[in-house]
Amino acid sequence: MARKRKGRDISGWLVVDKPAGVTSTMVVNKVRWCFDAKKAGHAGTLDPAATGVLAVALGEATKTVPFITEALKAYRFTVQLGQATNTDDAEGEVIAREAARPSDAQIEAALVGFRGDIEQVPPQFSAVKVEGERAYDLAREGEAMILAARPLWVERLQLIARPSVDQVELEMVCGKGGYVRSIARDLGEVLGCLGHVAWLRREWSGPFTAGEGISIEEIDRLAKTGELDAWLKPLELGLADLPELPCTPEGAVRLKNGNPGMVLTSSASYGDEAWASYQGRAVAVGVYKAGELHPSRVFN
Repeated sequence: MARKRKGRDISGWLVVDKPAGVTSTMVVNKVRWCFDAKKAGHAGTLDPAATGVLAVALGEATKTVPFITEALKAYRFTVQLGQATNTDDAEGEVIAREAARPSDAQIEAALVGFRGDIEQVPPQFSAVKVEGERAYDLAREGEAMILAARPLWVERLQLIARPSVDQVELEMVCGKGGYVRSIARDLGEVLGCLGHVAWLRREWSGPFTAGEGISIEEIDRLAKTGELDAWLKPLELGLADLPELPCTPEGAVRLKNGNPGMVLTSSASYGDEAWASYQGRAVAVGVYKAGELHPSRVFN
């Protein structure tokens, strides 16, 4: 008999403004403990040195994590020019230096090649799996790996500021799976000056923004109180990029049981992925076909 998971049946999204120096997993574990929640997960890892939006899902909201993971995200970051590191950020060891420094015009011209559909190779210190092991574990052991390039959609990449001749501040909006460290590394190589990420902040992820995030200190202060519960956002926000299809009472019952249910729509086409709601609450996610939603995920 499976062991019953301890904790509360509480569902929703908590937007955390992650500080530097902690891992995403550490934040999730803290949030889960402070809410005494049965289940928790996050929608996109942030490097330990990075700050900004870390969206943590509790309970039934974990079923919507893939939709936030797929959503666009915005990053603001500073590239340190003239140095390459083994981690592609300021946490690593400097492995090469270059004296050349590009002009703003040269940087602007180089950024064009990093927009749209691009291919990027993950950093050696990354969570990519290599023959069943994490790349960062192999890298720590001194093993150099040839990692396969991965596709990335970059909607926007702009020069925001030039704090000094050695630094450039950029803003990027991209899709799933983007490594900002790879952008900094590859930009430095294209410019012939080398580069790594000196500072990184995720400004928003899907519907969630850093400005609405709660700090770790506040989470600690409000732990296991109703005041902390008040920070939770509805799980339905995780479905913001999908069409909402209100369902009939009978349709809601059928969907809850995992069967196709009748929905009302003027916004979905045959074969569209969508979510069904009843009285404003999410019932299921699935595929719309001929007046019915065929569920793939059902909410309890």
